[in-house]
Amino acid sequence: MTERTLYYTHNINPRVAVAVARHLKSPVGYIRYEPMGADREKFLPLNPNSLAPLLVEDGKRLWEADAISLRLSRLAGGAFWPDEFAVEIMMWVSWSAHHFTNAGAALVWHNHTAKSFMGDPDPQVVEDTTNDFKRFAAILDSTLADRAWLVGNKLTYADFRVASALPYAERGLIPLDLFPNIHAWHDRLDEIDAWRDPFAGLS
Repeated sequence: MTERTLYYTHNINPRVAVAVARHLKSPVGYIRYEPMGADREKFLPLNPNSLAPLLVEDGKRLWEADAISLRLSRLAGGAFWPDEFAVEIMMWVSWSAHHFTNAGAALVWHNHTAKSFMGDPDPQVVEDTTNDFKRFAAILDSTLADRAWLVGNKLTYADFRVASALPYAERGLIPLDLFPNIHAWHDRLDEIDAWRDPFAGLS
């Protein structure tokens, strides 16, 4: 029997990987670790990036949330990342990483994470980042005006990935209320237990 372990933290990208694993009921064990802290030296040979998430299958390592999610989707039969829509899903995955979630995660960093140990953020940086978010959010909001989900009229990994930063919207001061279609879409995602609280029962 294959031994699979998903190592995670509570940050944005590991949250996505854990949400996928729990939504798909993936055959993995879960271990919270500190890849840049107490566990760094132990796990450097497995992930030289010193980041999470990390999937280890019988000693074979796989890092990056998108690659791990694709692997888990394939293990579950592929319906969550179907070949029929693979290119379109990849478009949204890339768009998320480079634009929408990039801006959203930056707001979480400046308005919440870094603020706790660096003090108030530079207002100009926050304004510029907020404007970036609004620019891309307008595109997403328009896309969601006539559909419930991003790809193929059904829930896919594209939805989980593009929504990556939105569970942190309140603490990151992400202006979600300006975009009603995004807000409604994320409300639909929050009806999914694995998305709403992926760490339930875990450390």
